[in-house]
Amino acid sequence: MSTTTTPRRPIRALPPLMTLTDAAAERLRGLYDKGEEGKLLRIGVKTKGCSGMSYDMSWTDAPAATDEIVKDRGLTVLVDRKASLFLIGTVMDYEVKALTSGFTFTNPNEKGRCGCGESFHV
Repeated sequence: MSTTTTPRRPIRALPPLMTLTDAAAERLRGLYDKGEEGKLLRIGVKTKGCSGMSYDMSWTDAPAATDEIVKDRGLTVLVDRKASLFLIGTVMDYEVKALTSGFTFTNPNEKGRCGCGESFHV
């Protein structure tokens, strides 16, 4: 009796959980150095808006047991583990426009956004 074995497929590397653009890193570094010194930014998702989910950002003094620690461009950002499946591969940016400025997210998992851009669904 002859046995054939199928060669294993190579394990594909997972994309990073989250990355920062230069603009996001610069803004976040400024926040960490000034008013939020000693704190860390935690990113998660909440049920909100007409599409179902929105990004949630808050400051914390230390990582929780349920946080994923993301290190990029010399900075540390926390991601709530409950949100990690929704955020894999997300790029965090900081944009300055004529009337607004703030952090934005380019999320490859998004399947759509509401008309105002406040919420998304996957």
